[in-house]
Amino acid sequence: MKVAVVGARGRMGATVVQAVENAPDLELVAQLDAADTISAQTLNGAEVAVEFTVPSQTDDNVHALLDAGVHVVVGTTGWTPERLAHVDEHAQRLGKGVLIAPNFSISAVLVMHFSKQAAALFESVEIIELHHPNKVDAPSGTAMSTAAGIAQARAAAQLPPCPDATEDDALGARGAVVDGINVHAVRLRGLNAHEEVIFGNPGEQLVLRQDSFDRESFMPGVLLAVRKVGNEAGLTFGLESYLNLK
Repeated sequence: MKVAVVGARGRMGATVVQAVENAPDLELVAQLDAADTISAQTLNGAEVAVEFTVPSQTDDNVHALLDAGVHVVVGTTGWTPERLAHVDEHAQRLGKGVLIAPNFSISAVLVMHFSKQAAALFESVEIIELHHPNKVDAPSGTAMSTAAGIAQARAAAQLPPCPDATEDDALGARGAVVDGINVHAVRLRGLNAHEEVIFGNPGEQLVLRQDSFDRESFMPGVLLAVRKVGNEAGLTFGLESYLNLK
């Protein structure tokens, strides 16, 4: 399978380039970056493109890649429901597959999955995401998706809001609130990408924690997505759809 990488000179993009080059069933045919035009010519016969850029560019890139005739695997975060719907319509109209995933680490996907299973069984839940200080967005896309999944599960179980008697938080110590779930972002030298989801009931606590120590941890998920994205037209959101999780 012929693969192009968009954002090839970025930290994640460069790791994807190496992973594709090392995969015996994949062929790297194009490496594009911010100054390069996306077209059928510059993609050089690619069947699938992997897009790891920045939130301000990813929307235009994905639509350009679809117009150029390739399936697309996207690791850039910052998507809104409206933009996702537009991508889905575009991909279905052209008969192409798009996967947009907030995280390609298998362990991170499992934490998000297990969090949704646990969400209806605990009175309290909060999320702590921890990343290196060069990360430009907060909260992380993974934390946002984790919070959204937990909120949906709690709503389906008709649970009340998590108990919290805080009345004065002028400094924002309680963190961001995403769909009713408190999310705390840590940016610290020496970290890479980490997430904790903490559940609480009277007398007990459950902690789900995921640690990605190196960008290599995302590559099995990326390569899995490259191999499967063309199987179905339209948008798939989240790698869990490719992992046969129930």
